[in-house]
Amino acid sequence: MVLIHGLFGDLDNLKALGKSLESRYRVIRIDVPNHGKSEHGFAMSYPLLAKKVINLLDNEAISQVHLVGHSMGGKIAMAMALDNPSRVKSLVIADIAPVAYASSHTQHVLDTLLSLPLEQITDRRTAQTYLVDNGVDEHTALFLLKSLIRQNNHFMWKMDIQQLRRSYSDIIDWPYQDKQYLGPSLCIRGEKSDYVKKAYTQDIIRQFPAIEARTILDAGHWLHAQKPSLFNRLVKDFLDKQPN
Repeated sequence: MVLIHGLFGDLDNLKALGKSLESRYRVIRIDVPNHGKSEHGFAMSYPLLAKKVINLLDNEAISQVHLVGHSMGGKIAMAMALDNPSRVKSLVIADIAPVAYASSHTQHVLDTLLSLPLEQITDRRTAQTYLVDNGVDEHTALFLLKSLIRQNNHFMWKMDIQQLRRSYSDIIDWPYQDKQYLGPSLCIRGEKSDYVKKAYTQDIIRQFPAIEARTILDAGHWLHAQKPSLFNRLVKDFLDKQPN
């Protein structure tokens, strides 16, 4: 079982889900390149990111896995399933679709992070105030600050913000059109999120024809954090139907 976090996150984002699955699966939570303790300065096209996961499986001598990915991590999981279907037993994607997205508020967030004067930051409260004053909502600001660390009396990001900004056009893109993954798939969306729109239905079914769909009411894009018990149960119920 491989769990893949979204943009700006790290391997702890899906920790609660991992804990709930450990009794049945060997759970691997990864830091995506340019996040957490993974390699920085990595160009983030989805074929390359999917290959990174395959390399990890090869190094661990793992032939097949169940995949769960949130947001950008969901796109990585989908890319892996499309490029290497024989390696994927089942697929769960959380609040993301296999489409190219238009430039969004996320680009503004990246630009704001780049403009944050780290050398002037004395505590997390100062950083939070800067982000909120520059148009980043409070919930997102608090999430981002989980990746702000202090080393040698200076604050720094665990993320490679510069590389994330350079790779932004690839992160919102989707280079796959004709490939299909025929295995069991589940899409879980947040009712209040606009990442999985009705207009994307045909794109999703064309590439993942066996997909099931669930909606978590009163949840947005961060559904796994807003409704963790329900999210974890939906994933577990789906996996319980799959052969080990």
